[in-house]
Amino acid sequence: MGKNTFFTGQPILNQLLSLIDRNSVRSLARRGGYDRYYKYFDTFGHLVTMLYCSLNNCTSSREVVSGMHACHTKLQHLGMISPPARSTLCDANAKRPFDVFQQLYELLYKRHRHLLPDSRLRQYDKLFIADSSTITLFQRILDAPSPGKMNGKRKGGMKVHTLIGAAEHVPLKISFTAASANDMPFLKEIDLEEGSFIVFDKGYVDYSEYERIGKQGAFFVTRQKKDARYEITASRELSQKSMDFGVLNDQTLIQGTRTQKEKIRLKVRMVTFFDAESGRTFEFLTNNFSLLPEEIAEIYKKRWLIEVLFKRVKQNFPLKYFLGDNENAIKIQIWCAFISDLLIKIVQVQLKKKWAFSNLRSIIRL
Repeated sequence: MGKNTFFTGQPILNQLLSLIDRNSVRSLARRGGYDRYYKYFDTFGHLVTMLYCSLNNCTSSREVVSGMHACHTKLQHLGMISPPARSTLCDANAKRPFDVFQQLYELLYKRHRHLLPDSRLRQYDKLFIADSSTITLFQRILDAPSPGKMNGKRKGGMKVHTLIGAAEHVPLKISFTAASANDMPFLKEIDLEEGSFIVFDKGYVDYSEYERIGKQGAFFVTRQKKDARYEITASRELSQKSMDFGVLNDQTLIQGTRTQKEKIRLKVRMVTFFDAESGRTFEFLTNNFSLLPEEIAEIYKKRWLIEVLFKRVKQNFPLKYFLGDNENAIKIQIWCAFISDLLIKIVQVQLKKKWAFSNLRSIIRL
C-alpha cells in the first residue's frame, strides 16, 4: 500500500468545504484585492477559520487558534498549511472587508439554490418573507438602542434585516443596521418579479413602498396598523366556506398618508380574520383582489417561517460572543454563521434519511 495518508481521518469540515468552489473564492479575493496585505492568511483560510469557530461554538479568538493547533495534522485537508496566529486572526477580522463573506454566501446560495426548495412548499415558490432580528452588543461597538440606565451600563445592538424565500428556508438577502434604526428602509432594497408575493409585519409600514411594489406587478400582505386612517369603499359578500375558516370581513379601502408633499392614496384590501386557536382578531392588508380571503390569511401565516430561521441560527450558532470589538469583525462572524447554516441545510436536504437540523449540526460539531 502507498504511504499517502491524505484521505486518512479526513475531517467533516473538509466535506462541508467541498460544497464551496475554492477556485471561485480565490478568484473573488483576487478581483477584490482582499488578500493584498496578507502573505499567509488568505481569504479561503480566513473562511475556514471562521467556519471552525462557528461550527464549534468558540467563544474567543484564543479558543479558535488553540483548537486549530490541537488538530493541526488535519489542516492540510482543509487547504491550510498552519493555523493563524491570534494576532493575525484579529487583524484580519478588523481589516478584511466583510463584503467578501457576503459575496461568498451569495455564490454558495446561487450554486446550490436548486436543491433547497421544500417539495411541500412548491406552491409558494414566489412567496417571500421579510423581517429582522436583533443581536445584542456592547455600546462601544454600535449605538445603544435605548436610553442609558442609572448605573451607567448601556447595551447596543445590531439589527439583521432578512429576506427569505418561503420554500427555501434560507436568506437570499441580508442587511445590517443599528438596533435603534427603523425597519422600513429595508423594503427599498427589495425588488420583486411580477406575480411575486412579499409578507412582512407592521414594522414595515411605508405607503410609498406599497405603491412601488404594486407598480412592479407584485403583491404584499401585511397587517393593518391600529391607528391607520382609511375610508371603506366596498364590502364583499363572504361565502360560507370563508366564514367557517374564520373570515369576518372582506373590505376595499382607500388608504394613504397626508404628511408627504405628494399625497399617496392607495386602493387596498383588508381581510379581517379571527383565529380560534389564539382567540385574536387580525386585519390583513393587501393589494391583491383576486385571491379568496382565506388564502390571504394563509399567506400571512407563512410569515412564521422566518421566525423558524432566526430561531435555528441563534440556537445552533449562538451569536453571544464575538472575536472582535469592531463592526467589521461582528459582521464577518454573522455572515459566517449564515454560511455555516446554509452548508448544513444543503447537506440536510440531500440526505436520504431525514435528520433534524439540530441533530445534524451536533454530529458535525462532535
